[in-house]
Amino acid sequence: MQEIQKDIYKIEMVELLPVIMEKKNDMWRLVQICCAFVDGNYEITYSFATGYEISNYRLVVAKDEPVPSISRVYKSAILYENEMRELFGLDVEYIKVDYHDKLYRINEETPFLKKEEK
Repeated sequence: MQEIQKDIYKIEMVELLPVIMEKKNDMWRLVQICCAFVDGNYEITYSFATGYEISNYRLVVAKDEPVPSISRVYKSAILYENEMRELFGLDVEYIKVDYHDKLYRINEETPFLKKEEK
């Protein structure tokens, strides 16, 4: 884990689930999961809070690399993960409740990716 700026830590895939479990066991709440497609990779930022303290963990993965769901630990992640899959095309594995790209009524597949990125 590497701090890239105040309260934002870059993590590797092998660190994701241990970080998630540590936050859950320490009673931190999931605030949001944000996805962006930057320079051919996905950047997924998981944000947690306790009181007025916030901590962000950024995972960078290749376009075709699957990411494990955290929805079995944090149920509120279900909507974030379905959204990332539907809008960005991120391969999130084992979402507890999978909407199968029916979360939004949209006419375009993965609308948040530019045509040349698809």
